[in-house]
Amino acid sequence: MTSPCPCQSGHAYDHCCGPYHRGAPAPTPEALMRARYSAYACGDAAYVKASWHADTRPATLTLPSGDRWLGLDVIGSGEDGDEGWVHFRATCRDDAGFAVLEERSRFVRAQGEWFYLDGEHTVAPLKPGRNDPCPCASGRKFKKCCAA
Repeated sequence: MTSPCPCQSGHAYDHCCGPYHRGAPAPTPEALMRARYSAYACGDAAYVKASWHADTRPATLTLPSGDRWLGLDVIGSGEDGDEGWVHFRATCRDDAGFAVLEERSRFVRAQGEWFYLDGEHTVAPLKPGRNDPCPCASGRKFKKCCAA
């Protein structure tokens, strides 16, 4: 797939998150978090579950079918030995409207591979102003797009 990667890195999916979804290990916590975001955006529950550390992985995982992930903003990331973190904001749209998920995620490296451990997150409704750009990434003003 030569389309832009859902993680908004500016790279094509095949050269960004695609290799991780096909089994290559992510080299950093941020790369893994971006690949997990892309998996949510693409509806790839198997990747989301497989990238979760076994100690905190849910027994079952079903991604909501009505969610549409629209934007990712990585605020910061880092690693110290086999522990890492990523602070990000992600915008989504579901049947209730637009929302922003903000999370400080923790990652661990086990046997040379990074895994998502857990995170502290908040979810808040997003209420764009009429003249703000639409969060759906159409390039149009909100009042002429999703608010119409």
